[in-house]
Amino acid sequence: MNDMISISLPDGSVRVMPHGTTPADVAAAIGPGLAKAALAARVDGELRDLNRPIERDAQLALVTARDEADALELARHDFAHVLAEAVQELFPGTQITFGPSTDDGFYYDFAPRDRPFTEEDLSVIEERMRAIIAANKPLRREVWTREQLISRWKEQGETFKAEWAAELPGDEELTVYWSGDDWLDMCRGPHLASTGKLDPQAFKLTRVSGAYWRGDQNNAMLSRVYGTGWLNKKQLDQHLFRLEEAAKRDHRKLGQEMDLFHLQAEAHGSVFWHPKGYIIWRELEAYMRRAIDGAGYREVKTPQVMDARQWEQSGHWGKYRENMFVIPDEVPNTEDDGPIVSDKAEWMALKPMNCPAHILIFKQGIKSYRDLPLRLYENGCCHRNEPHGALHGLMRVRQFTQDDAHIFCREDQIVDEVQAFCNLADRIYKDFGFTYSIKLALRPDKRFGSDEMWDKAENELRDAVAAAGLNTPEYGWEELPGEGAFYAPKLEWHLTDAIGRTWQVGTIQSDRVLPERLDASYIAEDGQRHRPVMLHRAIFGSYERFIGILVEHFAGRLPQWLAPVQAVVATIVSDADDYAEQVAAELRKAGLRVETDLRNEKINYKVREHSLAKVPNLLVVGKREADEGTVALRPLGEGAKQEVLALSAVIQRLRDAGMAPDLA
Repeated sequence: MNDMISISLPDGSVRVMPHGTTPADVAAAIGPGLAKAALAARVDGELRDLNRPIERDAQLALVTARDEADALELARHDFAHVLAEAVQELFPGTQITFGPSTDDGFYYDFAPRDRPFTEEDLSVIEERMRAIIAANKPLRREVWTREQLISRWKEQGETFKAEWAAELPGDEELTVYWSGDDWLDMCRGPHLASTGKLDPQAFKLTRVSGAYWRGDQNNAMLSRVYGTGWLNKKQLDQHLFRLEEAAKRDHRKLGQEMDLFHLQAEAHGSVFWHPKGYIIWRELEAYMRRAIDGAGYREVKTPQVMDARQWEQSGHWGKYRENMFVIPDEVPNTEDDGPIVSDKAEWMALKPMNCPAHILIFKQGIKSYRDLPLRLYENGCCHRNEPHGALHGLMRVRQFTQDDAHIFCREDQIVDEVQAFCNLADRIYKDFGFTYSIKLALRPDKRFGSDEMWDKAENELRDAVAAAGLNTPEYGWEELPGEGAFYAPKLEWHLTDAIGRTWQVGTIQSDRVLPERLDASYIAEDGQRHRPVMLHRAIFGSYERFIGILVEHFAGRLPQWLAPVQAVVATIVSDADDYAEQVAAELRKAGLRVETDLRNEKINYKVREHSLAKVPNLLVVGKREADEGTVALRPLGEGAKQEVLALSAVIQRLRDAGMAPDLA
């Protein structure tokens, strides 16, 4: 065996090192600064521990805190292990199960011996975790046999771990990680070199909940402890600030304060829109209609309930059946796209999406190549049987309305149509003050269509984004392998809100599958029948979710053109009641949405109440204003100054501020 191996580094240099050298050895050979900063390594692209030997020639990239995605993943994984070790020290007899990292932290599921854990336990556990971190215990990887693992877990009374070890694939390398010499967990890794690499001030345990073993309600109930973990205290503080801000902006809380909507068990997963909330909906609907009218779309309306055979033919029955509401609700079992076998009356289904219905409209009459592109738009109400636990205010519902459209076009029109959509989406998102990133979701493992078809569709979307100038770092361009729909790749628009959260909303998909399955065609210039390409597209995504995002983005202080009540005329004394009504009448004539507040309450009480309801303008009038024909204008917002203005000046100012964005 050759005793030396070649290690190729990202800068193009090559280091010849002894066989079995570790990434930590390479870092030390480069310099003490890198040796201290290194957290892990990528060996031929695989993320590994610093102390794991390299057995052959390899490409090596050392991971430091600058590689934030990898560094956070490692830190959060280690925080989960430290949490488990701390809990077993504090509560002897507790069994450990699983503890993965999450998008903003980590959790671990435990089977306590005596009682479920509570929020009161968290501070004690945190202190023990900090002690384990301060001890700087080395984290050491070992490869064990299945028999060793099962024997260890049974000996320790770890029945859950023993069950899992027995079911791991036989060809998988089974590894454990020691924390020091007295605690271990079964884990694939990788991990940091020691617990001391974690910042003891960069984590916080956040809550406790119940969780079933392996997610099955028929199994034992466990205690899940959640935490958030970061690379340093500054990142943690920023995250906690965002959480605090998110709580203030929660659309469910603001929706109640602003009297926009409510949800209740009698229609679980569907929204009861109140008059003020539905004003926002109508303004958005009118805005979107102006946008699509200007972009050459034709609006349609399609049925809510369609024959199940239509969904079978489209492929949704086999791929999406569990998310559909079917009438009657007991249907025969089918496998994938197998036929519906029943001697009963026709099975019907509430539509979970609009695309098959739009194809049926397209198929009415003979279409020529001259008719294309044909852009069909629908504010389409859809129903999806989302799991009970997944429902979340306006963000995840069972009944929703999409700003949905399908563009039927020729092959040579695809790039131009997608580029035009990119430009339209850009304009609309900027009207609402959003920045965004664009992702390309590529073919999933389970899909319809040939590889050649997918190659073509994915490249068309790439070309269109490039033509629109959006495939740049400024727009966060990224490709997402395996995340496309079963029938088409898609471009996704991810909005960034006022506190840095991202929301995936708009999409456009390049689909050749559904036109084929549903036999859509047009007469081409050669006189032959050809399949159109079908571009599925939405910008808001759904009205419900987009309104929820807007409410949180603006913390309820919606742009004046969207505000349900644009102004309240409030009196200081009852002598001004008649004048207040006159002011309100003049504002309504100018097209503004106005209410009056003539209650016998102190003006400061009225100001607080209407500020809580996020009314953008309070017009205060008393006897002096009535005599002089003026109003005291108090805009919503900290630091806003009250101005006494002539009524005509107030009307002009509010009318200008209340104009919807110009889409001409």
